Amino acid sequence: MTKPPARRSSSQEIAQFLQESRTITQFVDKQPRLLFAVDATASRQPTWNRARQLQQEMFHVSGKVTALAVQLCYFRGFGEFRASRWLTDSAELARLMGLVQCEGGRTQIARLLKHAQSEHRNTPMRALVFIGDAMEENPDNLCDLAGQCGLLKLPLFLFQEGSDRQVEQTLRTMAKLSGGAYARFDSSSADLLAGLLGAVASFATGGRTALQAHGGDSAKLLLKQLLDGGD
Repeated sequence: MTKPPARRSSSQEIAQFLQESRTITQFVDKQPRLLFAVDATASRQPTWNRARQLQQEMFHVSGKVTALAVQLCYFRGFGEFRASRWLTDSAELARLMGLVQCEGGRTQIARLLKHAQSEHRNTPMRALVFIGDAMEENPDNLCDLAGQCGLLKLPLFLFQEGSDRQVEQTLRTMAKLSGGAYARFDSSSADLLAGLLGAVASFATGGRTALQAHGGDSAKLLLKQLLDGGD
């Protein structure tokens, strides 16, 4: 049986669709932007799964839905680096994260920071969040890139899982140079990580004033470093 010819969209319908697409894009562009980056190398699957569950804290701060656009970035495997489109929905971010499996590979923090700078120059972001436990790159190069982020007024909020002292020292320095903050958590401190993500979301939507109003130990930890210049 011959199929009837498909109906062609009219010029008016096409114009309406394009206008709606532009409206959605303009809406997302006006939202405060936060880049959410997670190390997805081999040993990171438990933390990736935890971050997937807790990322909703960035969209729901103090029981209120935040007007926030988030871009997911991750690196894994042999030189693989991915960045999503800008998202304004926690469920969609969780869905995307659910499609990713961690794979063995080296860290690509420098690549992440260069990508963030490019995005920030295109449309300014309020902050970058990074969750990781290792660093297999030159600390001096990373600190230089972090300093560049500071000049661009792009603060880095760097959250370390574990207790590697060299990693801690470098991340603390990077956070300070960028005008951001550092915090450490472990596999048993899901509440702390949730609090940190919520606190950064408050900062991204309303700056230090919103972070101070957010309350809680995580907000106080980050706020102290912001006021003290990252110490």
